[in-house]
Amino acid sequence: MFLAWKEIKHSKTRFALIIGIVVLVSYLVSFLTGLAYGLAQENRTAVDKWDADGIVLTNESNLNLNSSMFEAEEQDYVTSDEKAVLGVSSNIVRIDGSEDTEDNINVTIFGVESNEFLNPEIVEGDTFEEDTVVADISLSEEEGLQVGDMLKLSGQNREVKIAGFTDGAKFSVTPVLYTTVETFQKIKYDVDIIEENQEYPINGIVVRNDGDIDTVSIDSDDLEVYSTSEFINKLPGYNAQVLTFGLMIGFLVLIAALVIGIFIYVLTLQKASMLGVMKAQGISSGYIAKSVIAQTFLLALIGVLIGFGLTILTGFFLPSAVPYQNNYLFLVATMASLIVFALMGAVFSVRTVVKIDPLEAIE
Repeated sequence: MFLAWKEIKHSKTRFALIIGIVVLVSYLVSFLTGLAYGLAQENRTAVDKWDADGIVLTNESNLNLNSSMFEAEEQDYVTSDEKAVLGVSSNIVRIDGSEDTEDNINVTIFGVESNEFLNPEIVEGDTFEEDTVVADISLSEEEGLQVGDMLKLSGQNREVKIAGFTDGAKFSVTPVLYTTVETFQKIKYDVDIIEENQEYPINGIVVRNDGDIDTVSIDSDDLEVYSTSEFINKLPGYNAQVLTFGLMIGFLVLIAALVIGIFIYVLTLQKASMLGVMKAQGISSGYIAKSVIAQTFLLALIGVLIGFGLTILTGFFLPSAVPYQNNYLFLVATMASLIVFALMGAVFSVRTVVKIDPLEAIE
């Protein structure tokens, strides 16, 4: 380590360039990790907010919440510790009075019961009632909507009022509007009054069962319970997106390690005569090899830490519209992978050190 650090201090410019490359690559990798994680979370935060073990859907729905429809009374067929009905509808809304189509906002409406566990925690305003909604806070931060604003639904002569806001409620990258099951049914099926003898389908029943969905009992051949993780993995585009970003980040880590390894290898070749003199003086190949590995570790560590710091700093300045979110566990794992692969790349330089003939190097 002493020899490695002394050489870095002696050739500051040369090693600063290598560190600069490591900084840029680690910054790119960690920033992409934040984007990938943030975008993935915007697909599923509303589902994570349920804090549920599973969801009951029709067995022909292919785990698609919108395709699953059955009568609300069928919840009586489901036996679980806790259960909550859920209706879902994709809609377009805009603030009342605006006629500009650029003001249209894609949303997902969740119809839930106020006395069940799907009722969201309020961070601003009040909970929903008939013909009112609780909206995801992103609509306030990105669209400027406020408590009391009236939202007009596209294609209907119907309005809903924002009663309050909740946080972390996005489903398939769209903000969620929570409302009563009756209001949801009026919106989805475009009716003015839900009479007692009228029956309109819901989309699912979310269940909590002490972490074990295998003991959830369903007395119906048309319904089936799925785990929350299985449901999330079947969200449209979610798996493809996670795999795409995962492969991209993985290849970037490997490329970064290869670049660092090549630089260290070239530097080692340039120092062949000096290393030969050191070996002629009795310094062992093992000691020199350890120095090369230590030098690679220091370069990778410094570059990675600077890139990590830049990533954290960038997150504070990005607008809320950018789906960026740091997961420090993923970031640390990615940074550690960069360092490990860089050290593996330095192994080729070690082989070069071992093969140096002191007499040939001095000549």
